[in-house]
Amino acid sequence: MTDPKPVILIPGRINDRVRARVEAEFDCISIASADAGLVDPARRSAVVGIAAMTSITAQFMDAFENLAIIANYGVGYDAVDIKHAAERGIMVTNTPDVLSDEVADTTIALVLNTLREFPKAEAYLRAGRWESEGGYPLTSMTLRGRTAGIFGLGRIGLAIGRRLEGFGTPIHYHNRSQRNDVSYTYHDSLVGLANAVDLLICVVPGGAETDKIIDHKVFEALGENGVLINVGRGQSVDEPALIKALSQRTIAAAGLDVFADEPRVPKALLDLPNVCLLPHVASASIATRNAMADLCVDNLVAWLSGKPAITAVPETAS
Repeated sequence: MTDPKPVILIPGRINDRVRARVEAEFDCISIASADAGLVDPARRSAVVGIAAMTSITAQFMDAFENLAIIANYGVGYDAVDIKHAAERGIMVTNTPDVLSDEVADTTIALVLNTLREFPKAEAYLRAGRWESEGGYPLTSMTLRGRTAGIFGLGRIGLAIGRRLEGFGTPIHYHNRSQRNDVSYTYHDSLVGLANAVDLLICVVPGGAETDKIIDHKVFEALGENGVLINVGRGQSVDEPALIKALSQRTIAAAGLDVFADEPRVPKALLDLPNVCLLPHVASASIATRNAMADLCVDNLVAWLSGKPAITAVPETAS
């Protein structure tokens, strides 16, 4: 008689490839949201793993006494109560590395689109205005001569830095601590970084430490020629302060792939002429999302077969 398959819970939406693999390789329970009341009480003790891309609270974890692992689909895991998971000895994994290059590529595209207005230029052509009105107006901004500041020099930040080096762009950065493996100029404060650069790229994860950390002080330091690019978390930016800074030209422009209350984007942002807005697509290629899905499920397979997790988050790695 074969052993029963481990029971994995999927609360809410998740990548189709994750769902297909979990259903094929485990005993899968799917529920509409992270509400333990949606799981048959008789089956709760059988749940040993969760595959998720939604909020996982301490209360939700505690509904499953034998929960051993939470496989988070995505790099950021601020939606998981990581402190409680660590206290309970629950392994938490994420999906780093496999999306770093895709996000870095998108970041450079967003920088160029924001500075050179390529989406607007294409719209101008498609509307027939090139033929009827002549060439698209010369752009006032360029990457030439700019100094970039990377806020969050982790895996993705380093990948962005390597690409900016190819443009001959000087690079500064701010982290919680200085790295000893790069030659970029380090600043021990975010305002200090913003003062030194005119292109600020935010790649930091979400959480209490970074909530609304990019505020009016940062915009004032970045200055009237400054440009903000955010591919990290929308919550890291004080959106009302950003809208005010853009409206009053405290900064020149912004390129955003993430927002505070997705998918709802403030109308005030939509109405501004000096922004480039994307619907959180930095890692959104089929190849990259498939790689993320496989890593998410491979972590479940490894941990539940007695092997080390492939990409444990630092708080639960030991």
